[in-house]
Amino acid sequence: MLDATPRDETLLEVNNIEVIYNHVILVLKGVSLTVPKGGITALLGGNGAGKTTTLKAISNLLKSERGEVTKGTITYRGERVQDLMPSDLVKKGVVQVMEGRHCFEHLTVEENLLTGAYTRSSSRGEIDADLNMVYDYFPRLKERRKSQAGYTSGGEQQMCAIGRALMSRPETILLDEPSMGLAPQLVEQIFGIVKSLNEEQGYTFLLAEQNTNVALRFAHYGYILESGRVVMDGDARSLRENPDVKEFYLGMSDEGRKSFRDVRSYRRRKRWLA
Repeated sequence: MLDATPRDETLLEVNNIEVIYNHVILVLKGVSLTVPKGGITALLGGNGAGKTTTLKAISNLLKSERGEVTKGTITYRGERVQDLMPSDLVKKGVVQVMEGRHCFEHLTVEENLLTGAYTRSSSRGEIDADLNMVYDYFPRLKERRKSQAGYTSGGEQQMCAIGRALMSRPETILLDEPSMGLAPQLVEQIFGIVKSLNEEQGYTFLLAEQNTNVALRFAHYGYILESGRVVMDGDARSLRENPDVKEFYLGMSDEGRKSFRDVRSYRRRKRWLA
């Protein structure tokens, strides 16, 4: 289990940001978080909690959806980055893997991976070395490298999306809902690869995930969002053992698993919203 991580150097800091869509819809309401170098930080919560919006605020992808950060600051290595173009942020080492396994369907798997190196001014030898590194972590992609991405499975497309991000040689990867639509066995495989990339290659991850149970087994630290606010944070072990988190997000209590009706009733009296 991944519970302890060095937290001396902060790479990414989100400080009290608010996000508004269409000049009127307030989605994030004072979200703050920090992402330490070399850690796996989980952003947890149900559908509509604000996880994806937080990632898009960091990667500067809100404008395409008529959203904007109207308050607060986002810094990377101490430098304000919220006004940068997304491509400039990639050059600084921050890349987002979008929710939904976005791939260029008409391109082969290998062509998709090579698009990740487009912003780099590296030699062909360096790019080939990184491509082989991706294939080492995702051997299935090597088997399917000549297949059109649109004809690969959901799990293979998720691997392709992560592999394409790796080809940009990032320092920090924003990973949005990696488990979405995947079978449990594939979810474990994807998270296991994330763990290996973190431990062996030193990649820093901020991942947004609804599957709290899996995320807290692989992350070092977690933030729980509800209705656009951070309602709880802590190291992964303490969150796993927290009775509120166990009962509401993991579906467990000291008496055993709760029914959906019980969980819905419990939602009205959660202590952190009292």
